[in-house]
Amino acid sequence: MAALAAQGKKGLIPFITAGDPSPGQTVALMHALVAGGADIIELGVPFSDPMADGPVIQRASERALAQGMSLRGVLQFVSEFRTRDANTPLVLMGYANPIEQMGLTQFIDSAKAAGIDGVLVVDYPPEECEAFATAMKAADMDPIFLLAPTSTEERIRSVGQIASGYVYYVSLKGVTGSGALDLDAVGAMIPVIKRHVKVPVGVGFGIRDAATAKAIGSVADAVVIGSRIIQMLEEVAPEQANAAVEQFIRGVRTALDELVA
Repeated sequence: MAALAAQGKKGLIPFITAGDPSPGQTVALMHALVAGGADIIELGVPFSDPMADGPVIQRASERALAQGMSLRGVLQFVSEFRTRDANTPLVLMGYANPIEQMGLTQFIDSAKAAGIDGVLVVDYPPEECEAFATAMKAADMDPIFLLAPTSTEERIRSVGQIASGYVYYVSLKGVTGSGALDLDAVGAMIPVIKRHVKVPVGVGFGIRDAATAKAIGSVADAVVIGSRIIQMLEEVAPEQANAAVEQFIRGVRTALDELVA
């Protein structure tokens, strides 16, 4: 993120669910995202009760779980990806239950060994996971937190005290893939966040195409795109998935690069 900022560029952070549409496709899809111009990949850990996610990503979790995906399996994909790509930052995005089932210490050790750079746990509010955040940083991984339109300045300040890497601003009230973006509202909130948060701000939820990404990129440090990619994977034949995802990401990358200062 610092290197991008030095170039005046905006970060592109696509999300896919590990194991969807099939476990055998995940690593190849990750490489396709990088080939298209992804700066960071958010890799979703399938979970049976993903309360922050809308129906599109819920379906992805269900498909992955039905094919035997687990947190350990996700970390195996990360290790496999790292045999060809040692540099692209990887962020796990998921929920507390699978991590706590594994055990915090074992999870942090396993994530570090696999090659994870950051972890976003949707249901870990900052005031309840200081020990986790401290242990993550000690292992040279970033604890990444969500902020929302409803976040108070007190909550923003508390996130700013322990967040590293970047923060993920949820651009609308609701679940992933829902609602219409209010660019003015996002533009008004970013300066409030930046008063208290010294790491870059990525914005997600509701970004569906290159034009929307460019609009958000004009006010944020990075854009996060998830549900639209999952929908694309539902729509195309498996043998077309890598090319379709790479082409889509390349279009978003081109639009974001038009914002270069």
